[in-house]
Amino acid sequence: MEKEYIILCDESDKKGPFFSNFYGGVIVGGSNWKSVSDLLETSKRKAGITSEVKWSKVGPYEVERYKVLVEKFFDLIHDGKIRMRVMFRQNIHQAVNLTQEHAKNEYFLLYYQFLKHGFGLAHMPHHPDGVRLRFYLDQLPDQSKEKLAQFRGYISGLSQNAYIRKVGLSISEEDIAEVDSKKHVLLQCADVVLGSISFRLNEKHRSIPAGMKRRGKRTIAKEHLYKYILSHIRRVTGKNSFNIGISTGLSSDLQSQWSDPYLHWRFVPKDHVYDKKQTKGHKKSPI
Repeated sequence: MEKEYIILCDESDKKGPFFSNFYGGVIVGGSNWKSVSDLLETSKRKAGITSEVKWSKVGPYEVERYKVLVEKFFDLIHDGKIRMRVMFRQNIHQAVNLTQEHAKNEYFLLYYQFLKHGFGLAHMPHHPDGVRLRFYLDQLPDQSKEKLAQFRGYISGLSQNAYIRKVGLSISEEDIAEVDSKKHVLLQCADVVLGSISFRLNEKHRSIPAGMKRRGKRTIAKEHLYKYILSHIRRVTGKNSFNIGISTGLSSDLQSQWSDPYLHWRFVPKDHVYDKKQTKGHKKSPI
């Protein structure tokens, strides 16, 4: 059994016309950490990629190079070396009964939910000798030191959850770190996959620059890469009609929350109303 796991997380659009609050991350066992990172770095070099990989950089020049890295990334998911999780919120589900404090801390509250539930920590195999969990979070938005410390405290407090404690998981505040994605190729891959999902769900593939009649070359390139990513998501999940706008079903029982190679989670607040004004039939796509 692994003695430690590392979760690397990124976030994308905080607010989109149809979907918002995108979070994505990968989990890797400590014994695979170096070999996985080395394989992805090798793929970058073979593809001729010499700088940080980011969804925002995708254009006609990058798309074929990025496809080489994306394929290797999903090969690792398929082979069980890493697992990926994605969470987002659909705007039609509007939370109600929120305090001003809830609204103010939306980013961290949703991030916490993703870290707590998105990776199925409560359903991991029992580790009788204990297992360490580290979090590498892409640089968080500017916040007070007090708020950041509070957030780390909440995350480390997960190890006190009865279900998570039962599997032998331990989390220390010193194991929760903000990192530079330039130094972590796994975070770069997560950024590209997460960015592609936000791009498509918010219909940015339809975007036409002001004063133009057709889509730009970068938009077309991004749509091409998104479709390539979707084909690999369908490959590793075995879902040929995979719908990226809803939660993915589990392959078997609750333990699949931990073991499934790739999962989507459309977060729906417990107390919410359905706002049909937020549907695509009532709103125009971004231009």
